[in-house]
Amino acid sequence: MLYPVHLNPQVQEPVKRLLGKNPRVALIEPAAYEDFIWLLDRCTFALSDSGGVQEEAPSLGKPVLVMRETTERPEGVTAGTCTLVGTEPDRILREAAALLSDPREYARRTALSNPYGDGQTAARIRDILEHSLRAS
Repeated sequence: MLYPVHLNPQVQEPVKRLLGKNPRVALIEPAAYEDFIWLLDRCTFALSDSGGVQEEAPSLGKPVLVMRETTERPEGVTAGTCTLVGTEPDRILREAAALLSDPREYARRTALSNPYGDGQTAARIRDILEHSLRAS
């Protein structure tokens, strides 16, 4: 597990105390955007409370387990790309285990369409601008 740890000392202390010696957990500093996307593209799924992760991961076909009771990005939950798992350890582990052990469920969750767009916005804007400039 790769865990980018927030730089706030109030977050760093308990995370390092609880997970720092676990050989299966790599604690790293928060990644720059390009590095974050590179890492996210290579993960199996994301476990996060970050709204940004909820938006980025579906673009890469990665399921997100959201460690919150509510989210300001309900589109991902409605689409099924994100699942609210709260903060109860048993539920988090159960949902993570399902993604890791059930290939059909994992395939279903990674095949869902991104509720935040199809990645073609830049090309559409370019086409509109080119057409507008030619028409002038």
